[in-house]
Amino acid sequence: MLLKEFRDFINKGNLLAIAVGFVIGGTFAGLVTALVEDVIMPIVAIPFGQPNFDKALILHINDAEIRFGAFLTVAVTFVSISFVLFLMLKAYNKATGSQAAPPPTAEVALLTAIHEELTTIRQQGSAK
Repeated sequence: MLLKEFRDFINKGNLLAIAVGFVIGGTFAGLVTALVEDVIMPIVAIPFGQPNFDKALILHINDAEIRFGAFLTVAVTFVSISFVLFLMLKAYNKATGSQAAPPPTAEVALLTAIHEELTTIRQQGSAK
């Protein structure tokens, strides 16, 4: 019984699509990480002298060590990855022609509201 359920689960078409998406997603994450670490962060390092601020920006107060350089490195990496993903998604949308639909005009919104009101009145009239 349990084996049959497992076999049915494995044979579903969506599982294969999920597996492929997972593998491609992992590979894509590696690609974006390499782009940020090996291309973008060295460009960021040009004005600052190093791409990693972990050891450069440390504030020592008594025995405490505040490493805001490590936070800055992660923040720059996050913004860089987000920007690269934004550009890639924008290029993909342009290449495939899949743009978000523009919001309806005021006339269309008014006509839609009138249509919905008329439909409600018609349904109430037929219910009597």
